[in-house]
Amino acid sequence: MIEFDNVSKTYQNKWTALTNVSFKVEKGEFLFITGPTGAGKTTILKLIYAEELPTIGRVVVNNKILNTIKKKEIPLYRRNIGIIFQDFKLLYDRTVYENLEFILKAIDFKDNEIREKIIRTLTRLGLVHKKDCYPYQLSGGEQQKVAIARALVKDPEIILADEPTGNIDEEASKEIINIFKEINLMGATVIMATHHQELPQILKKRRLHIVAGKIVYDGF
Repeated sequence: MIEFDNVSKTYQNKWTALTNVSFKVEKGEFLFITGPTGAGKTTILKLIYAEELPTIGRVVVNNKILNTIKKKEIPLYRRNIGIIFQDFKLLYDRTVYENLEFILKAIDFKDNEIREKIIRTLTRLGLVHKKDCYPYQLSGGEQQKVAIARALVKDPEIILADEPTGNIDEEASKEIINIFKEINLMGATVIMATHHQELPQILKKRRLHIVAGKIVYDGF
C-alpha cells in the first residue's frame, strides 16, 4: 500500500510543488495521476521512488515511512519499484541487453539469474530479437518498450510511469498502454502520470487530478 498523509513539497527556490496532498493506493491498483504540466505529477512519483523527501507530511510505502529513510537503505527499497520516464533515459552506448543487465548488476543479482531474467522480459515485450541493438537503432515506441523492460526485469511490486506515451506516436501509445494493463493484471501496482485525461475513462481506472499542487478530483 502507498499512502500520502497531508504531504507538501517545497523546493529550495521556494517553489511549492505539492500542498496538503493525501491519498492511498491499494496493492494491485491501477491509478492515473492527471493534470497540466507543472501540476506536481512527477513530484508525487519522485516521492514514492524516494528521489525526493516531503517537506511536510508523511509518505508510507509498504509500511515503510520514507520521511526517515536512510540513503544506504534506498537501493534495497527500490528493488521493488520500477520507474519509466518520458524521455526513456536509456544508456545509448549500450545494447538493449546491456541496458537491462546494468540494472540487475546494480542491485546485486547473480550472473546466473541475469540472463534468464533479461531474455524472459524481452520475450514478454516482443523485443528479444532486438537484444543486440543499440537504442539509436530503435523506433521511439521500441525505445519506450526497452525502458519498460528495464523497469520490469527486476519483477517489481510497483511500477511508476511518468508520461510514458508522451514522445511516441498514437499506434505505439496504444501498445504501451496495453502493456501496462497486462502488467497490472499480473498483480503489479501501476501509477501513471499523464496529461491525457481521457485514458482513465477509456480504461475505467481511478484518477487523481492535480492542479497547482493540489488534488482537485479523486475518483473514476
